Amino acid sequence: MLIQACLRGDQSAFGELVERYEGTLYNAAYRITGSVEDATDATQAAFVNAFEKLDTFDCSHRFFSWIYRITLNQALNMVNRRRPEMSIAEDTPSLDRDPEAQFSEAETAQGLQQALMELDLQYRTVIVLKHLDGYSYREIGALLDIPEKTVKSRLFTGRRKLREILNEKGRLP
Repeated sequence: MLIQACLRGDQSAFGELVERYEGTLYNAAYRITGSVEDATDATQAAFVNAFEKLDTFDCSHRFFSWIYRITLNQALNMVNRRRPEMSIAEDTPSLDRDPEAQFSEAETAQGLQQALMELDLQYRTVIVLKHLDGYSYREIGALLDIPEKTVKSRLFTGRRKLREILNEKGRLP
């Protein structure tokens, strides 16, 4: 197991954990912060924290859930410390699709990200975890340390508010 190897001082094992989870964790942090720089910082800080506290990790749980929670906390802390800018990373166009479809998809993604950034953090977080990362209500509750009923309530309110924002911007029919 990689965790055991890391605890024995095998740095390459930790490097393997970083390679395995870095992209997913970065994407989650970006969806919360809305900033490339903040997402990068949150992801790096999460790995540093995980490395420093690896001896406290309970091997009866999934490592990914543990480090995801650390990353989520880092991202939430960054949002609370500074107001995110509405910068959206430009996607590199793919050569195998027509430019009009690419533009439409990029415009839709940008509009959704901007609308997400207008939501209160509590609603944005549960929407990202449920709809973009695919977590169950129970898993979201565990990640955020809130009851499942609260997750459902925040999702309901967050979806309604997101729909209102998108309607105001003319992005929904």
